[in-house]
Amino acid sequence: MTTAILGVGVMGETILTGLLAAGTDPASLRITTRRAKHQARLRAKYPAVEVTGNTAAAGWADTVLVVVKPQDVADVLTEIGPALRPGALVVSLAAGVETATLERHLPAGHPVVRVMPNTPAAVGEGMAAISAGAHADDAHLERVAQILSAVGQVVVVPEKYQDAITAIAGSGPAYVMFVVEAMIDAGVMLGLPRGTATELVIQTVFGSAKLLRDSGQHPTVLRENVTSPGGTTAAALREFESHRVKAAFMDAMEAACRRSQELGRSQP
Repeated sequence: MTTAILGVGVMGETILTGLLAAGTDPASLRITTRRAKHQARLRAKYPAVEVTGNTAAAGWADTVLVVVKPQDVADVLTEIGPALRPGALVVSLAAGVETATLERHLPAGHPVVRVMPNTPAAVGEGMAAISAGAHADDAHLERVAQILSAVGQVVVVPEKYQDAITAIAGSGPAYVMFVVEAMIDAGVMLGLPRGTATELVIQTVFGSAKLLRDSGQHPTVLRENVTSPGGTTAAALREFESHRVKAAFMDAMEAACRRSQELGRSQP
């Protein structure tokens, strides 16, 4: 199988490096970017992978990954549509763009798959949700899952869940970083050197995530394991409750979901 990655920015390059690290033949890959300076950098960094234009790459590949901003998807699909090989699979990683929109900008009958990835893919720990369009079958979904498994975990979901998944997994790393920032700043406020506070918080978050994943226990159980009656953790959690932190998180994710829906409705 041959794969083209159109728009090799941060996520596109993450997928590229994951595929190469997994042993994908560089000759089976082609990549694109519009900026000449970026093209030169990619050619120098990945000399065995051909860097070309969108139309040439799309016309060559069995699978075409479109890794551009939501507002640019329609233009890219209109550009590459006439060049696509019969039956070529088109995969969009743009937030909020529905498969029906993708299909509308492509020649009739082309299979499409919608993907919501996230940035931990850069360290091989991504979480991607994939959904089939009207003409995509299980084999197409499996092909996409194989590509994305090079950079993390993959789950197949009905498309109706994609906006919620965007709010949870797609934007989720930013929420975690926000909490990490707050914890580090609190450590500094309490008198710790910033470097020490940073090391403590990062390892605490990493260890807690690994405990949650590996133990199989519900997060409530794990939280209660740390919370002694009348202790320091209980005092901290009481402050979270008084400031409605859980409610704020839920409101924030609802806002992210609404924004994903708005991005979908704004597509031409």
